[in-house]
Amino acid sequence: MVSSLWLDVPFVASAAILWFMVAYQLALFVAGFLHSLREAWVVPDLPEGSEWPAVSILVPARNEARVIASTMERLCALDYPREKTEIIIVDDGSTDGTGEIVDRAAARDPRVRCLRVPRERGGRGKSAALTYAVEASRHDLIAIYDADNRPEPDSLRLLVAALVADPGLAATVGKFRCINRHRNLLTRFVNIETLAFQWIMQAGRWAMLGVTTLPGTNFVIWRSVLTGVGGWDEKALAEDAELTIRIYETGRRIRFVPRAVTWEQEPEELRVWLRQRLRWARGNNYVLAKHASRLLALRPRVIAFELLYVLVLYYVVCAAIAMSDLLFVLAGTGLVSLHAIGPYSRIWILAFLLFVLEVGIALSREEGEDSFGNLLLVVIAYFTYCQLWIYLVVRSLVDDVVLRRAAVWAKTERFAEESQTVKNP
Repeated sequence: MVSSLWLDVPFVASAAILWFMVAYQLALFVAGFLHSLREAWVVPDLPEGSEWPAVSILVPARNEARVIASTMERLCALDYPREKTEIIIVDDGSTDGTGEIVDRAAARDPRVRCLRVPRERGGRGKSAALTYAVEASRHDLIAIYDADNRPEPDSLRLLVAALVADPGLAATVGKFRCINRHRNLLTRFVNIETLAFQWIMQAGRWAMLGVTTLPGTNFVIWRSVLTGVGGWDEKALAEDAELTIRIYETGRRIRFVPRAVTWEQEPEELRVWLRQRLRWARGNNYVLAKHASRLLALRPRVIAFELLYVLVLYYVVCAAIAMSDLLFVLAGTGLVSLHAIGPYSRIWILAFLLFVLEVGIALSREEGEDSFGNLLLVVIAYFTYCQLWIYLVVRSLVDDVVLRRAAVWAKTERFAEESQTVKNP
């Protein structure tokens, strides 16, 4: 048996880090919960005397034949003045007939346009496709949706109303839901993860700190803001997180509008999920390397702290979880002996229960999601799904720091329409 104080130090450190995280998440959870109660009574609307601004809706699409027709149908049905919208589907070198499907829709609805990216500019990822689309768009307000999205009819109207009502805002962000959440165990885990993130992190940070991060879809932004910060960084795999930081450097804010909902398809196979999340983790590495020093100069400091906290969250939490897991296993098998004094077992159990409680109440903000089955899945996810992030973080650091592999945009694979639960609850 190994017995050493050198084992106690990392154990206590990991426990302290995890409990700091739990306490901070609890504060965000309370703020997010109160925000959700307030939002239930507030419907964003234009200031009196204002007119609806014209909006260019941009949808990057590369080999999206499986989903693009339904997405265009929902975009054309948005409850927004028809004469004030253009819908640009950005065909980025598709070889599966995506462009032809869009052309047929454009023949039926003049608002729809298929914008084909030239070969010399194509295949460079979502950021490059959106940059090209902004150049070709006509309006001062830009809305972004992914090619698999099914926005609810009022989503764009709510986002635009909230943005126009507050001159201090650069963008407004809606909520995304998992349309195929009942497909299998993985999609159920993803559904729980996304709801917890939005009702705790997005809602909580907005209510407590006035901070929201851009997602990859379902948001609107002023063209002047977008061009003023230099547009999307084409090297960034996590283009939304990278753009978020440069927006906050201008002194303007991003607001979370949870009433504005879009439904999107999530990975249904583990290999697809791993590929997507590895892209996110490597994208986070890039953003941290690019912006860490600049964040120290950002004001107010509370925003700088929060954005830096989000970026280092991957590494610190995963390291603490991995360390505590390893030491618990080694101590449980009798291979090491820990001498740290304290009620660590009870502390760990309490942290676990707080995790289940917070996620469970976050799920209660959505009709039908606070079921016993979902609560059981939260428990299972803690020991399985959440632990997969340790592998992803380590793998991303190996790819970026050790092997220095080139960052290549990995498109998320779509699944056939018939595999989806397409009816909204």
